Amino acid sequence: MKIAISGKGGVGKTTLAGVLARTLSAQSETVLAIDADPDSNLASAVGVPLDLLTNITPLAEMTHFIEERTETKKGGYGSIFKLNPKVDDIPEKFSIDYKGVKLLILGSVPQGGGGCFCPENVLLKNLLSHLFIQRNETVIVDMEAGLEHLGRGSTSYVDAFIVVVEPGMRSIQTALQIKKLASDLGIKRVFVVGNKVQADEDRQVITENLDDFPILGLMAYNPKVLEADRKGVSPYDIDEQIKDEVDTILKNLRNQFTS
Repeated sequence: MKIAISGKGGVGKTTLAGVLARTLSAQSETVLAIDADPDSNLASAVGVPLDLLTNITPLAEMTHFIEERTETKKGGYGSIFKLNPKVDDIPEKFSIDYKGVKLLILGSVPQGGGGCFCPENVLLKNLLSHLFIQRNETVIVDMEAGLEHLGRGSTSYVDAFIVVVEPGMRSIQTALQIKKLASDLGIKRVFVVGNKVQADEDRQVITENLDDFPILGLMAYNPKVLEADRKGVSPYDIDEQIKDEVDTILKNLRNQFTS
């Protein structure tokens, strides 16, 4: 499957993406995890040790590589550049392999070109289109809420767009905005996962305000997530509860395509 995960900052979308990647890998799936969030924390959620990240540069910051592939020069955004750069070799060249998960860090488009038709954006969007359309692996993309990297050319190949929400109106409002953005891009299969649920009132806030979304599952507020962060490991490695919750979410997701 090709899965994109989004949500308001701090709701736990990266935690879900990382534990989901590890869960699928443990089930003998070939998994490619893509960090497309400027905050770039997916490596820690997967459990990648810091020493493996020391020499890793996010793809969007590889100036010379982008210039080479798009046939442009830095500062020359007003000139012509290649709209279909070669991207099929990028996962093998720049990913990290850990516990059966292949991790690729995209990074963010520099602020001066953010949201514009620039070489960095062209390369990243072409890469995501390639990953969704032509790769055989299960692909999990940890997105930013703005869906900056997505384009119409690739979204019809997304099997599931998951919005992670916590029991609060700001998070719910963000989920509604993301659904509208997804709809504008032609994404119809949008699901919700609730996180940081502690009481029945939390469940009600999520289910009653997002009744137009299929809800794949709810994850409890879990101090083990913070403990994993302190230890520099994935929650998958230290907590059976979150593994069970994500396994249930995965089963419910698969049921959406088999029922």
